[in-house]
Amino acid sequence: MAGDLNFSLKKGELVGLVGSNGIGKSTLLRTLCKVQKPIAGAITINETPLDTYSFESLAETLSVVLTEVPASKNMTVGELVALGRQPYTNWLGTLTESDKTHILQALEATEMLPLKNRKCYELSDGQLQRALIARALAQDTPIIILDEPTTHLDIYHRASILKLLKNLTATTGKTILFSTHEIDLAIQLCDQMIVMTPEKTYFGDPCALIEAGHFSQLFPKNLIDFDGATGSFRIVR
Repeated sequence: MAGDLNFSLKKGELVGLVGSNGIGKSTLLRTLCKVQKPIAGAITINETPLDTYSFESLAETLSVVLTEVPASKNMTVGELVALGRQPYTNWLGTLTESDKTHILQALEATEMLPLKNRKCYELSDGQLQRALIARALAQDTPIIILDEPTTHLDIYHRASILKLLKNLTATTGKTILFSTHEIDLAIQLCDQMIVMTPEKTYFGDPCALIEAGHFSQLFPKNLIDFDGATGSFRIVR
């Protein structure tokens, strides 16, 4: 992993995590989700050390959207989103009226309500990604972490998903952290960004990171150059 890490996430912010393949983005996200232990240092959520959270209490604090497809695509969208209520249901998994309300609100927020009864295998990649985000919303945690939510999507759906995440932070007050290769789009939409380079990891406002030249360190300059004026990358000919 690249360098020392030191950053804080605030309520209602959209935070993008960028860096080249193999730099350690997924490792960082797995560590934040308590899937693997930190190599060093400390992680706190609301001033409480992460390692003191039980998996039950963590499930009420943090929800995760990974790149893996659902175990069974034969379930409906409504059934998939309902899985987000598992931390709160009784041992029979019975949904209360409150659970049903959270599920309905999540479907509405992601514009998936019309597809509630559609099987997951019938969805496009973009629709499935929205359904997975709806499941995380139904879990009703203050923090949502997503690992490359725009993988395998075309440019329209990549922009659509990232704009959805931006809108969700504004309307729900949730903190959303996501890793992505869509650096240009992330620069336009994110409140803060984490930039992982081979030498060091940087954190801050996208404009400040551009002015400091940190995006220029992501890739070899003889191949890909970053244009600070336009906030985009170009191939060096």
